Amino acid sequence: MKVVTWNVNGIRAREAQVLELIDRESPDLVCLQEIKAPSSKVPASLRELPGYHGAWHGDSAYSGVALLVRRERAPAPPAFVHPPFDFETRAVAAEVGGVTVACLYVPNGGKDFDAKLRFLTALDGWAAEAAAAGRPLLLCGDLNVTATEADVHVKERREGAIGQRGDERALLASLVGRGLTDVGRALDPANTALFTWWPPWRGMRQKNVGWRIDYVVAQQALAARARRCRVLAEFGTSDHAPVVSEFEGWG
Repeated sequence: MKVVTWNVNGIRAREAQVLELIDRESPDLVCLQEIKAPSSKVPASLRELPGYHGAWHGDSAYSGVALLVRRERAPAPPAFVHPPFDFETRAVAAEVGGVTVACLYVPNGGKDFDAKLRFLTALDGWAAEAAAAGRPLLLCGDLNVTATEADVHVKERREGAIGQRGDERALLASLVGRGLTDVGRALDPANTALFTWWPPWRGMRQKNVGWRIDYVVAQQALAARARRCRVLAEFGTSDHAPVVSEFEGWG
């Protein structure tokens, strides 16, 4: 099972790049964030993408997520749902191969930090309920939190900066503690240059002065089947890079 997650920063601006990425990687699951479009304004080439079931969850030119499932993995359209903590079209989920897959776009917190904490707290509670019910989870998307100092380039580390604060990191740690694994870090634990987002100025991406805020987080038994988790740092014109994960023995 191959999974791609990408904050596209505008689906209409990135239409050709998303199509190129899907053609190149042939993913089974595609999770997109910040599509910035209601479904009626998503390009038809993507909204009606051959070979995929899709849910496009957006209301305006702000926020929004999408989850695409290859028909070979789910011959019948899965039941796409929105977890109870969803607001501003930031979450969509579906069960695929016995796993609840959720595409998530956590609020940045710059304009309303309390809303970010509420979202993360509710997400943590949802994961706790899934763990208690024995329901495996795969969480993909832009979580807008760096897990540790190692996930921020030394030149970008600032005490109290949103995305680096102790309270939001504690909530992310609690979430991962629900029998889940941060797949990207688990497969590359010593890499201090592993970033997925770069400030869009002064050549920061070319210098790899960035943050790791885009994640694939999987139930531990599923994470143990992960064989690769790549950041495509050179791909696309979004300020985020796609993250591609591959799992054996699922689906």
